[in-house]
Amino acid sequence: MLQMMREVGLRMMARSMRMSIMPAEESAFYTHERWRNWIARVRESGFTLDDGLNSSGEVFVCMEDDVILACLKIIAKYEMGVLTREDAISKLDEVRSVVLGKIEPISDDIDMMLSSLQMSLVAVMAACECYINGDYTDDRTPADLIKAAVNAEAEEKIELALHNIAKIGARMIGDGLRLEDSLTENVPDGMVAEWLDGLDSLSAAMVGEDSYKRDDK
Repeated sequence: MLQMMREVGLRMMARSMRMSIMPAEESAFYTHERWRNWIARVRESGFTLDDGLNSSGEVFVCMEDDVILACLKIIAKYEMGVLTREDAISKLDEVRSVVLGKIEPISDDIDMMLSSLQMSLVAVMAACECYINGDYTDDRTPADLIKAAVNAEAEEKIELALHNIAKIGARMIGDGLRLEDSLTENVPDGMVAEWLDGLDSLSAAMVGEDSYKRDDK
């Protein structure tokens, strides 16, 4: 669902919107207050699916980017040796606990978008954890991993499906892998499709923003 909104112009707006959301003092990589601020912004947007790429829809892209950049900041701190592997995983778990919790209903259209966003973030955080653990060495191609994930989802082997997608995301982080559109365009609707949207967002965030590498906070 978020994929239909993903445009370069929206990502260029993301940094200024993140700054308006950020609390004045914030020591954690991502806080409940920050997430609540985004939920409030979403509620105020009055978004409907008919809005599409209009201004009320950009909040979801910016909201997702904000979480992704927090995860990438954790990875940067791990790569610099500021965080141990265990600490980095713990910090990811903290972010996960904030952004994947239950959200009180707002409206049917907004609830659908938030559910899609959360599902996408599941893959982002799984990919980050897979990268930190170094658990992504696999002889299979991205196409093979996607096919395996789709098959696993069909067999209701959800953890296996997610692990295959996480390996792709970890390669994006570690090896600069970019997925061709042709690999994802025929994936059936479902969790794997949502997760792949999350990886697309992860890839776009790494290309479009590198302040997380320099942030001393």
